[in-house]
Amino acid sequence: MSRNSRGSDSVTQKRRRVDGCVSGVAMRIEMQRRLVRSLMKSAARFLSVLLPGILFGPIAVHSQSSAQDITCEDGSGEYSTRFSTGISVIVGPMREGSFAERACAAKLVWNGHEISVASDAGQVGIDVLGADLGFGKPVVAFQIDRSGAGSNRTYQIYSLARPPQLLYSLKGADSYRAQDTDVDGRVEIWTDDAVAVDGFERVPSADLDSPPTVVFRFEKGRPVDVGFEFRSYYDAQIAKLRSQISARDLADFKQSDGDLSVKSLRSGEELHRLLRTKVSVLEIVWAYLYSGREQEAWAALNEMWPSQDLDRIRPSISSVHQSGILHNVDHASRSSSRKRYGKIYDAIETSIGVSIYNLNTGTSDSSLEEPAIVQPRSILLRRPPPSIEEQHPPSANEVMELVVDAAGKVRSAKVINGTDEPLVQASSGWQFIPAFRDGHPVACRFRLNVSTLQ
Repeated sequence: MSRNSRGSDSVTQKRRRVDGCVSGVAMRIEMQRRLVRSLMKSAARFLSVLLPGILFGPIAVHSQSSAQDITCEDGSGEYSTRFSTGISVIVGPMREGSFAERACAAKLVWNGHEISVASDAGQVGIDVLGADLGFGKPVVAFQIDRSGAGSNRTYQIYSLARPPQLLYSLKGADSYRAQDTDVDGRVEIWTDDAVAVDGFERVPSADLDSPPTVVFRFEKGRPVDVGFEFRSYYDAQIAKLRSQISARDLADFKQSDGDLSVKSLRSGEELHRLLRTKVSVLEIVWAYLYSGREQEAWAALNEMWPSQDLDRIRPSISSVHQSGILHNVDHASRSSSRKRYGKIYDAIETSIGVSIYNLNTGTSDSSLEEPAIVQPRSILLRRPPPSIEEQHPPSANEVMELVVDAAGKVRSAKVINGTDEPLVQASSGWQFIPAFRDGHPVACRFRLNVSTLQ
């Protein structure tokens, strides 16, 4: 969801510009990559959105040269809505009188009362609005970047029941993304352990393509590590990394001292090659550790690390893992498992009622009587401008079919009767108040008309 695909080309570009440091290899599955690192940079264009039967005005976001799919950046961009519980969520530039400053603020307002969520921040983004993250009530979750550097963000979760209150605050990651991964109504937080590994073995996290991925969900108000439930994702990372380490590079690295200090008597090119291999090995070990497979992690380390350096590196890796973002997170019992079913409510054929889309059969069952669906409402919609290479500008009006999950994230998108790949790619960063059925957030398939305002 994403964070669109940044494959081997982006890795190549990063390696070219890094001098003396190592760029990590690309190891994200395209969809899951969108989960964790969705802050896709692109120039913003305004969109007006017409959901079936509901008219929305243009999204109030100023044109920016480096717009991200965050709500407010450097005082540019704003959003406000009044949720059904009577709580107003307001994000926008700080103001000195009638003048907007180059800083962002967020607040919750109800019945003349107000809670300041953030002020004088470089970036404030709404990740979730109206979803249930596991607290048994609708919440709003903010990503707050005080410095605006795009790293070490705070994730704050507030209830949307009156009076609103801070339910949980997370620190230690560069990004957070809530998503109903299996479309089963349970929402996971996909994040990273970037702060913990920053500078580990003298490699800044900014030069890692993929800091360790962390997956947890809230159960009874407590975050629970559920990374082991998504081993197929981590296995794809591991396979990708292994495929990009040549036998020669691995053999040369295993003959080194493992530390690879700058004082090593090696050429710059050789040292860079060994550093790149070292980081790839670390990322493989991390993928095993963060998916709950400690034995496999140490087996991989024994297989790929210089034997004379194992006594030094193993406790260092273990210490980082235990002291990072997971240090205050519970660990789920391995007996628990992912649900193997999910429902996507079909709100396209509104004239004949709502049908359920069965994920197992891929068909809809219109024989089931279901209450009406309150369709998703947009929070943030941006698209990149047409590239110089494009022969024809995008259509002024396009119809898209989207599946939005119970966390308000776009899970699939297509343009009806046409193709607009940049628009489809941009939709991975779109955010919605999710659809509701009987007052509960649900996944929903629907259509919207997109009009580009010049």
